[in-house]
Amino acid sequence: MGSKKTQVWDLVGAYPICQICGSEKVVRDAWAEWSMASQEWILKAIFDHFSCENCGDTGVPDWHLDEDFRRLRIQRLNDLLRRGQADHATIVMTAGVQAEGDAFVHRAMEETMQFDDFCEDNDPHGEHDFGAFEIDGQKLFFKIDYFDLELQQHSRDAANPNCTHRVLTVMLASEY
Repeated sequence: MGSKKTQVWDLVGAYPICQICGSEKVVRDAWAEWSMASQEWILKAIFDHFSCENCGDTGVPDWHLDEDFRRLRIQRLNDLLRRGQADHATIVMTAGVQAEGDAFVHRAMEETMQFDDFCEDNDPHGEHDFGAFEIDGQKLFFKIDYFDLELQQHSRDAANPNCTHRVLTVMLASEY
């Protein structure tokens, strides 16, 4: 099973900029066809020619990756998962959490859903993908991992919910 190498332009939050002037006003030649059925132009092909509407350069653009945009998007998607509102997601409770009984499992999920004590110590990348809390004197962790949709390997783009299956694991700290 081979995996396609991810290019910057494949990532959510990437956009082209002119190599000469740094403008974001980069355009690309394309071919569109009028659709009588939908009464709109339908994109048929995109060609290799680029140009900058600001300075007129026709070279291949550089690509900028907006890391803040990506971080905030991953954070939002992880927060949605913790609250049970995510597509392509699995929530896992470890054997140790399950052994504590249904009421404990319910409280562990409630604490995970309501957790908002993110800081530099437990969230150094700002993705809201890890947290720690206590129930009845027992320390618990939750963590979120990012896989491809087939759960075969890491996701190529955790900011893209269309190619990422998130796995939320709630565990006793002693199981970590």
